[in-house]
Amino acid sequence: MDQGWWWLIGGVLLLIAEVLAPGFFLLFIGVAAMVTGLFVLLFGFGLAPALALFAIYTALAVYLGRKVYANRPVASSARHLNDRSAQLLGRSAVAVTAIDDHGGRVRLGDGEWSARGASVQPGERVEIIGVEGNCLIVEAAPKLGA
Repeated sequence: MDQGWWWLIGGVLLLIAEVLAPGFFLLFIGVAAMVTGLFVLLFGFGLAPALALFAIYTALAVYLGRKVYANRPVASSARHLNDRSAQLLGRSAVAVTAIDDHGGRVRLGDGEWSARGASVQPGERVEIIGVEGNCLIVEAAPKLGA
């Protein structure tokens, strides 16, 4: 079997491996191998020129792939998908202990958090307006109409 066919088969196998393996890198190497195989079949190159072509095509494919895919933003309806602390902003919590500028505790969901900010008494509702480290910055939640 001609050397060009081995390059083509290797490229197809790399593309199949890309589908099975996590990541996104075998695609570029597989495309480079297939293009090398086509050139070897068309022009009858030996092993040394084929390896040189493969190295050049791999570098070119990786460069072009990074150019195309690196600057492509991922659209998401959740602005703070990977920023867990930003997801807490605007949520309501209940003061577990008295809260002032020096600290206190709030219950948010099924957990308790350190908090500081507005002076509130235990049992009062607060709104999260900021996060510093693992401490929530809170203010008293507006009272419902009486």
